[in-house]
Amino acid sequence: MKKFTVLTPASLKEFTDSTYPQGSFCFAALLRERDIKVNGVRIGQSAFLKAGDEVVYYTSPKQEGLKSHNVVFEDENVLIADKHDGVETSALEYELNGSGEYYAVHRLDRNTKGLIVFAKCRAAEKELLAAFKDRRVEKVYLARCKNNFKNDKAVMTAYLIKNAENSTVNVSEREVNGSVKIITEYRVLERNGDTALVEVTLHTGKTHQIRAHMAHIGCPVLGDEKYGDTALNKKHGAKRQCLVAYKLSFNLGGGFEYLNGKTFLSGFKP
Repeated sequence: MKKFTVLTPASLKEFTDSTYPQGSFCFAALLRERDIKVNGVRIGQSAFLKAGDEVVYYTSPKQEGLKSHNVVFEDENVLIADKHDGVETSALEYELNGSGEYYAVHRLDRNTKGLIVFAKCRAAEKELLAAFKDRRVEKVYLARCKNNFKNDKAVMTAYLIKNAENSTVNVSEREVNGSVKIITEYRVLERNGDTALVEVTLHTGKTHQIRAHMAHIGCPVLGDEKYGDTALNKKHGAKRQCLVAYKLSFNLGGGFEYLNGKTFLSGFKP
């Protein structure tokens, strides 16, 4: 059993995703079994929560034991975590803050697994935020995509437009009003029938950039339910995007130069 108090209004789903990773993993099952209480009342569907509401999750020992992340590197300044898919960045941050101060300096989509960086002091947070903004962090991903690549490698430039109504983005070859430039580099590592393993390097870091850009060229990420190929996903039984934040390296200043020259790798594969 885990008990939480709501601080700001949110839906039960939003609150769970941002507060309790294990509850987020099992949210549908918890609702189905009515294993969530809000102010002492068991509920079977998501509800809107007010500040001060008490939420209790009757998770089983097995559910509570589900891991949200593995530690790849940690010292007094920085934690590099290998996040499991199904975990919101904000929920992982909340969980970590139960044992100290941790500050997320970038984000991964809920269903993208792999490397994510947390600062453990304000000085590290400031330098890491600046490094991500200035593109002084190299981020390399591995993705399992639809094998429709015409070239084995390419550096692609396009323009991304956010669609706030449905929380998606669109990609255009031409600049349009409200769009931002994106640059995505890929290299096909191996082809396996109708899928291919691809290394993707981000030269810009925008919302859903890899997923949307790969779909735009006809090679969507396997398992992607927003931008993917429904028939291909069904054929392979893929319900979450096969995308891993695989490699990180830094070019830092401000007293954190000791991290430069190191390469950090995820233990996950897509």
